[in-house]
Amino acid sequence: MAGAERKKILHRVADLIVERAEDIALCECFDTGQALRFMSKAALRGAENFRFFADRAPAARDGQSLPSPTLMNITTRVPIGPVGVITPWNTPFMLSTWKIAPALAAGCTVVHKPAEFSPLTARLLLEIAEEAGLPPGVWNLVNGLGEEAGKALTEHPDIRAIAFVGESRTGSMIMKQGADTLKRVHFELGGKNPVVVFDDADLDRALDAAIFMIYSLNGERCTSSSRLLIQDSVADDFLARLTERVKKIRVGHPLDPQTEMGPLIHKTHFDKVCSYFDKARAEGATIAAGGAREGTQGWFVQPTLFTGARNDMAIAQEEIFGPVLTAIRFTTEEEALNIANDISYGLTGYVWTNDLTRALRFTDKLEAGMIWVNSENVRHLPTPFGGVKASGIGRDGGDWSFEFYMEQKHVGLATGRHKITQLGV
Repeated sequence: MAGAERKKILHRVADLIVERAEDIALCECFDTGQALRFMSKAALRGAENFRFFADRAPAARDGQSLPSPTLMNITTRVPIGPVGVITPWNTPFMLSTWKIAPALAAGCTVVHKPAEFSPLTARLLLEIAEEAGLPPGVWNLVNGLGEEAGKALTEHPDIRAIAFVGESRTGSMIMKQGADTLKRVHFELGGKNPVVVFDDADLDRALDAAIFMIYSLNGERCTSSSRLLIQDSVADDFLARLTERVKKIRVGHPLDPQTEMGPLIHKTHFDKVCSYFDKARAEGATIAAGGAREGTQGWFVQPTLFTGARNDMAIAQEEIFGPVLTAIRFTTEEEALNIANDISYGLTGYVWTNDLTRALRFTDKLEAGMIWVNSENVRHLPTPFGGVKASGIGRDGGDWSFEFYMEQKHVGLATGRHKITQLGV
């Protein structure tokens, strides 16, 4: 199908997402326990993803002209072929659009396996795409467990690439499973992301951003700022204000407009998150807020803050993936950088300072694929999204997505009768 035709269909998908945004948001809340205030925005963000890549579809195959003395060299891109997309259970609708929209814009066919904990909106999204005019068989939905359906997908010889969002350990397994068929992989994996607050920062805004980036979306966010690195000279006051705010976060029914934090996705995950409360006590950290179940029914946990932590503690090194923040004090810029980088992950980093030269120095040496200075995570679709170290391989966003879903092709056309070396004359 021509790129211009793909563009029309993908824009129609975006239109229908907007029309059904309320249905999508409600299903997302039912599936995940996320607060409605965030899920309604996630649905509209999914529409934006489709519009962005729809507009890029007509030029997806464009290349370069690279002339040499004897050849006209041209490049083009072609779709890599059938791709597998495996998406997680946190904000599953938005993350599905983020992967599938560029694959379709590039001209690939897709087999999508959503997380088994959150299958509902994947079905809605496929129905919307087919109503928009996507031909049958272009987008295929397969539900199942990762150990069965996911493994079948990652090992299948006809699947040319796997785009996966999830745990670092699972990404390693997928890479092993795809090795025999030399699959291309794109992984967006875990994070234990630092938010570094220096004493010259706008502390009010830093406080708002630090709270939002760990306690929104129930803390089930790969880019969450789960390690707070706070400079000693302002730590006492900052942590006191932080503790007071954390205790006031409204936990409740996801469909209640006043709710800021709902229940965790599943008992399995609830048990994992709660296990870190005992680990914090055993390691000698202070539980300044939370640290317990909320209520007696459902998988609700209290927004939790650990203080007095060291970076070698499990609560500072391991991805908890819940509404749990670990605070660590530092004295110097060099110490802050060492703490920030002393981790197996490298997805995002957040730096708060009004010293421009410090911001440039620090971000240059911070080991992370994405860094925001004096800001929370504000996603701009043309920019590359992805991490380093155990946080992933490859980048999403803009043309980086097409680099994954398409193959480069070079064609050299002779412009004359250049000398060809003769053998056996």
